[in-house]
Amino acid sequence: MSKYKKLVMPLIAVLGILLVAVFGHTLSVKSADNHDRIPIVFWHEMGGPSEDALEKVVDGFNKSQTKYKVIPKYQGTYDEAIQKILQTHNTSTSPAVFQAFDISTAQMLHSGYTTPVQNFIDEDNYDVSKISSVARAFYANKGKQQAMPFNTSQPVLYYNASLLKKYNITPPPVSPSYSDITRVAKELYEKSHHKVKGMTVQVYGWFLEQALANANAQLANNNDGHTGNPTKVSINNPDTVEFLEWIRENIKSGDFIDYGSGASAGANQTAGFLSDKVGIFIQSSASIGQLTKNNKNELGITYFPHPDNKKANGVAIGGAALWISNDKPKDVQRGAFEFIKYTLKPEVQAQWQKSTGYLALNKDSQKTSILKDLYAKNPESKVPGQQLATAKANYSNSGILMEGMQLTRQLEEIAMETVYNGGDIKKALDTADKNINDNLTQLNRANGYK
Repeated sequence: MSKYKKLVMPLIAVLGILLVAVFGHTLSVKSADNHDRIPIVFWHEMGGPSEDALEKVVDGFNKSQTKYKVIPKYQGTYDEAIQKILQTHNTSTSPAVFQAFDISTAQMLHSGYTTPVQNFIDEDNYDVSKISSVARAFYANKGKQQAMPFNTSQPVLYYNASLLKKYNITPPPVSPSYSDITRVAKELYEKSHHKVKGMTVQVYGWFLEQALANANAQLANNNDGHTGNPTKVSINNPDTVEFLEWIRENIKSGDFIDYGSGASAGANQTAGFLSDKVGIFIQSSASIGQLTKNNKNELGITYFPHPDNKKANGVAIGGAALWISNDKPKDVQRGAFEFIKYTLKPEVQAQWQKSTGYLALNKDSQKTSILKDLYAKNPESKVPGQQLATAKANYSNSGILMEGMQLTRQLEEIAMETVYNGGDIKKALDTADKNINDNLTQLNRANGYK
């Protein structure tokens, strides 16, 4: 036994040396590789399953090249992240690239803290024509692309197709008018013997703004801020009145259910829809995953409704964009843009839509097997992307570039609640106009705008 021991022990020692040499070399190469990479700190606000999907995007980019390493860091809610971005600029802790939500766009523009992505687009002759023009327009200013859209959604109208079949009701068309939806809502309410409410529209300022966009109307002057800083808001206009009169008509008919405002309202209306208590509601396209996964019924989807006497203009996007900080060296900013370009690749966008429900913005994503398979299993999931693709970007559907949008939405929702509770429409809108304009005047004065 001792004879074999003498032979085996040296062999084990040699093998150990070889393993250490091989794996040690591999680890040192990886360590050197990571050390040599330029770190790109990325602040984001994605939580839950969306954060998992985002981590895969980051991992994919890091594996696709050896020059940069993106380091994702969760920063809480959109509002919390914006404050951190503004407070840490020009410090060592600020990010190289960050996610900022749609209604903070004007704030980001006015901060002077960002490098327009247009600078890198021009350097690279990067073709942006494949990226949704409506999505790009929200984050553009004076002919320059300031940021690139990332997690993008649109409001769509969901309906319970199984209930409509049960009660022999003709579904609404792909691009419905207000009266198209009223017809279906009233029929469902009556034919179900009042067991099912026909429709609901959550008290949400975003929906009111989208009603204006789809009517080709604007909330603020200077083309919703796209041709100059807004100095006046006119929420009391014929298109807002028509939108609220449509809701009021359904409230009076009894086919409407009011779930109120806030996060709980959104959750409650979704629960009501899935449990057959209400047949139609408006919500973000990002809700598709939840509505298909937990739904015993067939899901129907149409575009956001438009006024009866007007052609649909298309709605604006929601979500957030990726911005580049200008307090970082040029090579770091270049790495940030390389990451942004990677996120817009067709396959990356396709997988992002499949994983999160946010819309694929690259037109070529529709050609990928990822989305073809998704649409084969869930045909309705194709509708939001079609709504985005068919809209032509203009000042009305390209977002509102105005500071103070958080408070503006709160004031819009107070007006909506007043109307839902039976208050006078024009008085409610006049009050909202006054309060929004007072806040806008104060913000403009504080920022040095006339």
